[in-house]
Amino acid sequence: VCRRESDGRLTEIDRRLHITRLGQGVDATGAFHPDALARTLDAMADFGSELDELGVGRRRVVATSAARDAANSEAFFAGVRARLGVDAEIIPGAEEARLSYRGAVNALSAVAQPVLVIDIGGGSTELVFGTDGVVQQAVSLDMGSVRVKERFWTADPPTETDIAAAVGFINGLLDSSGIDFAGVATWVGVGGTVTSLSALIQGLAVYDRDAVHGSRLEGGELAAFTTELLTMSAAAVAAYPTMVPGRADVIAAGGLVCRQIGARLGIPLVVSEADILDGLIAGLAEGEV
Repeated sequence: VCRRESDGRLTEIDRRLHITRLGQGVDATGAFHPDALARTLDAMADFGSELDELGVGRRRVVATSAARDAANSEAFFAGVRARLGVDAEIIPGAEEARLSYRGAVNALSAVAQPVLVIDIGGGSTELVFGTDGVVQQAVSLDMGSVRVKERFWTADPPTETDIAAAVGFINGLLDSSGIDFAGVATWVGVGGTVTSLSALIQGLAVYDRDAVHGSRLEGGELAAFTTELLTMSAAAVAAYPTMVPGRADVIAAGGLVCRQIGARLGIPLVVSEADILDGLIAGLAEGEV
């Protein structure tokens, strides 16, 4: 939630996150799990209550095509409408990429061009390549943290065979992505997987957005920490002080995706706390919708 000041600046009023795992089981069943749907709509109710209390008039809810494609998607859309008073919009991958890229890059100091922005979600990973604020290429790959974990993990922690199969799957998608990894000058990561990895690698006792934003993760430390996570049970991972509920059992899978991307780049990962939400807010402030 932001307020636009008279000089055009945006002042952040509230920012909150609910990890609802809406994609739970979708890869296997093609439908939203009832529990995941309930968690998501509970989060929407929380958002709606806060927006009403703050008197927010301009609201926007966006979802990717995966929400539309789920067999029981109408329950999601009706629930959003009832709790927030607006319809959830389905945005194409290209628009999602543009918004994420805009939010991430605008929040960082001058960075070398071209830039690759990645967002490792639950069901998919977005890769956006651009120069000087202009998106030149964007792809969405079906290899999110939840999807990889549900498809390949047979034990907790995963076996060497599980990990090898996941690596083969991830590498295959990256090979066919068409992204020119060799041409990337700056690698930027957004979203909960990357920000969580930053907090964990830094050893933060309490999550600190200021410490996470703009942090740089060297390829070697990212690879080493991910390898360590892959040897730990979800319960052990959950004991980290900055590990938020709902992510402990999938952070290793998300880290594996990140590690395999990093292996192709050979440059540090710059972490941005700004993401698609910031891109959406900027658009609303400028009259887009």
